Amino acid sequence: MAELAFLKLGGSLITDKTRPLTARADIIARCAREIASAWERGLQLVVGHGSGSYGHAVARQYGTRQGVRGPEHWYGYARVADAARRLNCLVVQALLEEELPAVSVPPSATAWARAGELLRMDVETISALLSRGALPVVHGDVALDEEWGGTIVSTEQVLIYLAAPLRPARMVLAGAVAGVYSADPNLDPGATLYSQVTSANYEEVLRHLGGARGADVTGGMADKVRRMYDLAARQPGLTIQLVSGLQPGLLERTLLGRALDEGTRIER
Repeated sequence: MAELAFLKLGGSLITDKTRPLTARADIIARCAREIASAWERGLQLVVGHGSGSYGHAVARQYGTRQGVRGPEHWYGYARVADAARRLNCLVVQALLEEELPAVSVPPSATAWARAGELLRMDVETISALLSRGALPVVHGDVALDEEWGGTIVSTEQVLIYLAAPLRPARMVLAGAVAGVYSADPNLDPGATLYSQVTSANYEEVLRHLGGARGADVTGGMADKVRRMYDLAARQPGLTIQLVSGLQPGLLERTLLGRALDEGTRIER
């Protein structure tokens, strides 16, 4: 069987997170071309993407991540779902233009959470799409919540949930920066890149991580590192790598396992 990789296109990469509802169409198109090139070399893929300036800006306005309780909050829930869908349409369209069999699988259709943590969602449809040669596309989305009424689940939560049954060989997170830094490289020119996050430096890394630029209601880089570090412990042998999606060609090489010295690898 073809090797399976999970890819997350970060919201900071494919949108301008400082400007509501602003997509970076040129970057989305280039990423789609690199995904297509990796696909043509026989790689199976599940692609996920963040909501960036689409879902996060609306979610912050209504407090959707913290729960949905009442008519105004349910209206906000619907607005967040619509914003996430609109960005998803742009990503899927770019993949289709590269003649990839991209099929959107919105988590909100089946996902349930408890206190903001994803409990369950449909895996059978995504598995069936993969077995038939399609390319499933998921994204950060709203979800019903057993305790909070409703919430938001991040793309990382969705991909981590799918990783247990689907067992990808690698997880690639492509963002607007080269990986995990000791400080925000956009604000601190002295910030240094961690080539690895392991048990030896995990606590140090978390101490240095700050908030995300722009609206981000799902925890930013610190949350990504925590979740991926836990995933690495549960699935030994899984390669988890954070790289820049702004460097032409790097996304394709990373998907194919040809850029292991780039960015930041998370392992236990």
